[in-house]
Amino acid sequence: MKNLINGVGIDDADYKKHTVINGKRTVCKIYSKWRSMITRCYSSKYHEKHPTYNGCSVCDEWLSFMSFRSWLLTKNWEGMALDKDIKYSGNKIYSPDTCLLVTTSINSMMTMSDSSRGKYPPGVSLNKPSGKYYAIFGRKFLGSFDNQEDASNAYKEKKSDRIIAVANLQEPKLKGYLLRIAKETQANLKD
Repeated sequence: MKNLINGVGIDDADYKKHTVINGKRTVCKIYSKWRSMITRCYSSKYHEKHPTYNGCSVCDEWLSFMSFRSWLLTKNWEGMALDKDIKYSGNKIYSPDTCLLVTTSINSMMTMSDSSRGKYPPGVSLNKPSGKYYAIFGRKFLGSFDNQEDASNAYKEKKSDRIIAVANLQEPKLKGYLLRIAKETQANLKD
Protein backbone atom coordinates (compact mmCIF):
# COMPACT_ATOMS: atom_id res chain seq x y z
CA MET A 1 0.00 0.00 0.00
CA LYS A 2 1.70 3.19 -1.17
CA ASN A 3 0.08 5.41 1.45
CA LEU A 4 1.55 3.59 4.46
CA ILE A 5 3.87 5.60 6.70
CA ASN A 6 6.55 3.52 8.44
CA GLY A 7 4.64 0.43 7.33
CA VAL A 8 1.61 1.08 9.59
CA GLY A 9 0.29 4.67 9.40
CA ILE A 10 -2.51 5.05 6.89
CA ASP A 11 -2.25 8.31 4.97
CA ASP A 12 -5.94 8.57 4.07
CA ALA A 13 -6.04 12.36 3.78
CA ASP A 14 -8.90 13.63 1.66
CA TYR A 15 -7.16 16.93 0.98
CA LYS A 16 -3.79 18.17 -0.24
CA LYS A 17 -1.41 18.19 2.75
CA HIS A 18 1.43 20.05 1.00
CA THR A 19 1.18 23.49 -0.54
CA VAL A 20 3.59 26.03 -1.97
CA ILE A 21 3.19 29.60 -0.74
CA ASN A 22 5.55 32.29 -2.08
CA GLY A 23 7.87 29.57 -3.35
CA LYS A 24 8.04 27.83 0.02
CA ARG A 25 6.68 24.34 0.51
CA THR A 26 4.51 24.03 3.61
CA VAL A 27 3.06 20.92 5.21
CA CYS A 28 -0.22 20.68 7.07
CA LYS A 29 0.59 21.07 10.79
CA ILE A 30 -1.84 18.32 11.77
CA TYR A 31 -0.28 15.94 9.26
CA SER A 32 3.20 16.78 10.60
CA LYS A 33 2.04 16.05 14.17
CA TRP A 34 0.52 12.71 13.11
CA ARG A 35 3.49 11.65 11.00
CA SER A 36 5.88 12.54 13.83
CA MET A 37 3.90 10.34 16.23
CA ILE A 38 3.98 7.43 13.76
CA THR A 39 7.73 7.91 13.24
CA ARG A 40 8.45 7.98 16.99
CA CYS A 41 6.69 4.65 17.40
CA TYR A 42 7.58 2.71 14.27
CA SER A 43 10.84 3.96 12.76
CA SER A 44 13.85 1.79 13.68
CA LYS A 45 16.12 4.62 12.52
CA TYR A 46 14.39 6.97 14.98
CA HIS A 47 14.72 4.37 17.76
CA GLU A 48 18.49 4.25 17.26
CA LYS A 49 18.71 7.93 18.22
CA HIS A 50 15.83 7.91 20.72
CA PRO A 51 15.69 4.49 22.40
CA THR A 52 13.08 5.62 24.93
CA TYR A 53 10.50 5.22 22.14
CA ASN A 54 11.23 1.50 21.69
CA GLY A 55 8.04 -0.38 22.50
CA CYS A 56 5.77 2.61 21.93
CA SER A 57 2.73 2.19 19.72
CA VAL A 58 -0.28 4.01 18.33
CA CYS A 59 -3.83 2.76 18.88
CA ASP A 60 -5.55 1.31 15.81
CA GLU A 61 -7.87 4.32 15.53
CA TRP A 62 -4.97 6.78 15.22
CA LEU A 63 -3.12 4.72 12.63
CA SER A 64 -5.53 6.49 10.26
CA PHE A 65 -4.45 10.09 9.68
CA MET A 66 -8.04 11.30 9.17
CA SER A 67 -9.16 9.70 12.43
CA PHE A 68 -6.31 11.38 14.32
CA ARG A 69 -7.12 14.66 12.56
CA SER A 70 -10.79 14.44 13.58
CA TRP A 71 -9.79 13.99 17.23
CA LEU A 72 -7.24 16.80 17.13
CA LEU A 73 -9.67 19.27 15.58
CA THR A 74 -11.91 18.94 18.66
CA LYS A 75 -9.04 20.27 20.81
CA ASN A 76 -7.15 23.51 21.28
CA TRP A 77 -4.15 22.04 19.46
CA GLU A 78 -2.21 24.82 17.75
CA GLY A 79 1.18 25.37 19.32
CA MET A 80 0.63 22.42 21.65
CA ALA A 81 2.58 19.16 22.01
CA LEU A 82 1.01 15.71 22.05
CA ASP A 83 2.06 13.95 25.27
CA LYS A 84 1.49 10.30 26.18
CA ASP A 85 3.31 10.17 29.54
CA ILE A 86 1.73 12.83 31.75
CA LYS A 87 -1.69 11.27 32.18
CA TYR A 88 -0.29 7.80 32.90
CA SER A 89 3.32 7.42 34.02
CA GLY A 90 5.27 4.99 31.88
CA ASN A 91 2.56 4.86 29.22
CA LYS A 92 3.77 3.68 25.82
CA ILE A 93 0.53 3.98 23.81
CA TYR A 94 -0.66 7.01 21.88
CA SER A 95 -4.47 7.08 21.97
CA PRO A 96 -7.37 9.44 22.67
CA ASP A 97 -7.62 7.98 26.19
CA THR A 98 -3.93 8.27 27.08
CA CYS A 99 -2.78 11.48 25.42
CA LEU A 100 -2.98 15.13 26.38
CA LEU A 101 -2.12 18.31 24.56
CA VAL A 102 0.24 20.44 26.62
CA THR A 103 2.46 23.42 26.01
CA THR A 104 5.85 22.61 24.56
CA SER A 105 7.49 23.91 27.74
CA ILE A 106 5.55 21.44 29.90
CA ASN A 107 6.27 18.64 27.44
CA SER A 108 10.02 19.33 27.41
CA MET A 109 10.05 19.62 31.22
CA MET A 110 8.84 16.00 31.33
CA THR A 111 11.45 14.78 28.83
CA MET A 112 14.32 12.71 30.18
CA SER A 113 16.54 12.99 27.05
CA ASP A 114 17.98 9.51 27.63
CA SER A 115 19.76 9.34 24.30
CA SER A 116 21.47 12.72 24.58
CA ARG A 117 22.50 12.93 28.20
CA GLY A 118 25.31 10.37 28.16
CA LYS A 119 26.05 7.77 30.79
CA TYR A 120 24.98 9.78 33.84
CA PRO A 121 21.46 10.32 35.20
CA PRO A 122 19.48 13.37 34.00
CA GLY A 123 20.99 16.62 35.22
CA VAL A 124 24.30 15.00 36.26
CA SER A 125 27.75 15.32 34.72
CA LEU A 126 31.24 14.46 35.89
CA ASN A 127 33.88 17.14 36.24
CA LYS A 128 36.94 14.99 35.50
CA PRO A 129 39.61 17.35 36.92
CA SER A 130 37.92 17.53 40.33
CA GLY A 131 36.28 14.10 40.30
CA LYS A 132 33.08 15.80 41.45
CA TYR A 133 29.62 15.26 40.01
CA TYR A 134 27.76 18.40 38.99
CA ALA A 135 23.99 18.77 39.24
CA ILE A 136 22.43 21.15 36.73
CA PHE A 137 18.76 21.92 36.15
CA GLY A 138 18.18 23.82 32.94
CA ARG A 139 20.94 26.40 33.06
CA LYS A 140 21.09 26.56 36.85
CA PHE A 141 24.09 25.00 38.58
CA LEU A 142 22.85 23.18 41.68
CA GLY A 143 26.22 22.21 43.15
CA SER A 144 29.04 19.69 43.05
CA PHE A 145 28.82 16.36 44.84
CA ASP A 146 31.10 13.48 45.78
CA ASN A 147 28.88 10.93 44.04
CA GLN A 148 26.39 10.87 41.20
CA GLU A 149 23.55 9.72 43.48
CA ASP A 150 23.70 12.93 45.53
CA ALA A 151 23.93 15.03 42.36
CA SER A 152 20.96 13.15 40.92
CA ASN A 153 18.96 13.77 44.09
CA ALA A 154 19.66 17.51 43.87
CA TYR A 155 18.45 17.50 40.26
CA LYS A 156 15.30 15.51 41.12
CA GLU A 157 14.45 17.84 44.01
CA LYS A 158 14.78 20.90 41.78
CA LYS A 159 12.78 19.23 39.01
CA SER A 160 10.04 18.26 41.45
CA ASP A 161 9.89 21.84 42.78
CA ARG A 162 9.64 23.17 39.21
CA ILE A 163 6.88 20.72 38.29
CA ILE A 164 4.90 21.78 41.40
CA ALA A 165 5.31 25.47 40.52
CA VAL A 166 4.11 24.86 36.96
CA ALA A 167 1.29 22.54 38.14
CA ASN A 168 -0.12 25.27 40.36
CA LEU A 169 -0.71 27.42 37.26
CA GLN A 170 -2.70 24.75 35.35
CA GLU A 171 -6.33 23.74 35.13
CA PRO A 172 -7.33 21.19 37.82
CA LYS A 173 -6.98 17.97 35.80
CA LEU A 174 -3.53 18.77 34.40
CA LYS A 175 -2.50 20.13 37.80
CA GLY A 176 -3.38 16.76 39.35
CA TYR A 177 -1.33 14.84 36.77
CA LEU A 178 1.68 17.11 37.25
CA LEU A 179 1.50 16.96 41.04
CA ARG A 180 1.48 13.15 40.80
CA ILE A 181 4.62 13.29 38.66
CA ALA A 182 6.28 15.64 41.17
CA LYS A 183 5.41 13.21 43.96
CA GLU A 184 6.83 10.28 41.95
CA THR A 185 10.00 12.28 41.32
CA GLN A 186 10.34 12.96 45.05
CA ALA A 187 9.73 9.26 45.82
CA ASN A 188 12.66 8.37 43.57
CA LEU A 189 15.12 10.28 45.75
CA LYS A 190 17.68 7.92 47.23
CA ASP A 191 18.62 8.10 50.90
